[in-house]
Amino acid sequence: MTDDKPTRREILRPLHLVGLALAAGIFAGLVVLVSTGAFTDRVNTAIANGTYRGLPPITLALIVAGSAFIITLIGLSMLMLAVNPADVVKTIDKPVLYDEQTPDAPASGPLRNADGSEVEGGSGGPAK
Repeated sequence: MTDDKPTRREILRPLHLVGLALAAGIFAGLVVLVSTGAFTDRVNTAIANGTYRGLPPITLALIVAGSAFIITLIGLSMLMLAVNPADVVKTIDKPVLYDEQTPDAPASGPLRNADGSEVEGGSGGPAK
């Protein structure tokens, strides 16, 4: 196993984020095409004869795909603003959401009931 640790910049490249937004847009467009029946003979015949009322499924799918692409791209860019620029060049050698200041000992003090009164024999330590 190599000891080469990737930086955040290598993990979160802008092209990858655009690719993720593009995949979300394509997925949304395909869902709209399938759900509107764009691949059925009835819909295709109605469009060809000019009797189809409303927005054609392909146009609707393009609108939804473009909207999903833009919304996903804006959402990802807003999330990127939450990243500290100083952290971009640091190497990642531990879990990202790891909290280094986890308490090892339980809280000290007497145990209390919900009404605030002290529990009898409750010193906060182990039971005897």
